[in-house]
Amino acid sequence: MKLAEAKQKEAQLLLPTYDRVPLLLERGKDVYLYDAEGRRYLDFITGIGVNALGYGDRAVLKTIAKQSARLIHSSNLFYHEFTAPLAERLTRISGLDRVFLSNSGTEAWEGALKIARAYAKKTAPAGSEPKWRVLAMENSFHGRTYGSLSTTGQAKYRDPYAPVLPGIEFVTFNDVEDLKQKFNDSVCAVAIETVQGEGGIQIVSSEFLETARALTAGSGALLLIDEIQSGLGRTGQWFAYQHYDIKPDIVTIAKPIAGGLPLGALLTTDEAASALKPGMHGTTFGGGPLACAVACTVIDQIEKRKLIKSNRELGKYFVKKLEALKKKHKSIREVRGLGLMVAAELDSADLAKAVVPAMLERGVIINRTHETTLRFLPAYTIAKKHIDEVVKGLDATLKQLEKHYLKKEASVSPEGELVAQGSTH
Repeated sequence: MKLAEAKQKEAQLLLPTYDRVPLLLERGKDVYLYDAEGRRYLDFITGIGVNALGYGDRAVLKTIAKQSARLIHSSNLFYHEFTAPLAERLTRISGLDRVFLSNSGTEAWEGALKIARAYAKKTAPAGSEPKWRVLAMENSFHGRTYGSLSTTGQAKYRDPYAPVLPGIEFVTFNDVEDLKQKFNDSVCAVAIETVQGEGGIQIVSSEFLETARALTAGSGALLLIDEIQSGLGRTGQWFAYQHYDIKPDIVTIAKPIAGGLPLGALLTTDEAASALKPGMHGTTFGGGPLACAVACTVIDQIEKRKLIKSNRELGKYFVKKLEALKKKHKSIREVRGLGLMVAAELDSADLAKAVVPAMLERGVIINRTHETTLRFLPAYTIAKKHIDEVVKGLDATLKQLEKHYLKKEASVSPEGELVAQGSTH
């Protein structure tokens, strides 16, 4: 199939939910993707943080071939041989006690919200109203289902579906005083992304996270941590909360866990898990034998190849290179990163939007999030040479585009006034 045919058929048959890049992908190898014309692209977004081991990893392909020939799906009515081994791995690396396996990250987050409300009812003193409010963060993103959407702190995602779930209040991210002011005995959970991914790679401060932990522990509320994008080694620890001296009650993960197959997970303490009984929660496809077998392989490969340590070192190298680039380009407002979760924030939404296709023309795939932020989520298997290639391409792209957007954003009107014509910050 050609690109034009794919575009035409999709326009006729699919719901218009995606503004796709005009690229028909055909295959992947290592850290590269190839389109239908055979052109190669260095992938620094990896399916939005999914393909942590790159493309065509031998260990993953071997597991897929072996297990798909044996059993792809059974049902959670029965046991299979990979559920417990995967749960053992996840509890060991997280320090938590129990696991629920889901289809996706947003489904895992729905489970976390349900447990928070159920736990509040279970622990409420006789005759009293259970806690029910959730404090979520401004600028956050937790998914597209109703509970996840309701706790997402960006109005552009919530407003088309209003009214959303009641009982949600938003706190300014990293504002300790705002958190303290909004927290009271009616709060059943505080919900935080350790690193806001879609929100532009914004990293939680130690003081804010420690305050959230202290407030919830002191009142009997639960601390919910969303590590769907930051978890499983990307930030240089198995989980980003492990950079801090805290232990959450519930953690959600997904993205890289099964090498590209759909799988998410909800990790909890024994205490939080005590709120659920058989029949209160479930899933048809979550935790199937194929996805679980591959997830075991992915975790084993990350450990065997010492990729978490590599992510820490490469992340520091990447940030250092981007900081050097920032000194050359006034359009780069800020560089942020933790491990291989890295961002360069530009001073213009239009410029950031133009950079993405321009980098694609240079054979590099990145994406833009939160209007002005260039987001980088490369495979854990990259090398310094790949970072150098991306930074070199970004340097050349900014040199090319800055002149145009500088002229576009400030021109003189016939009356001699300075007129802003381009995008603002």
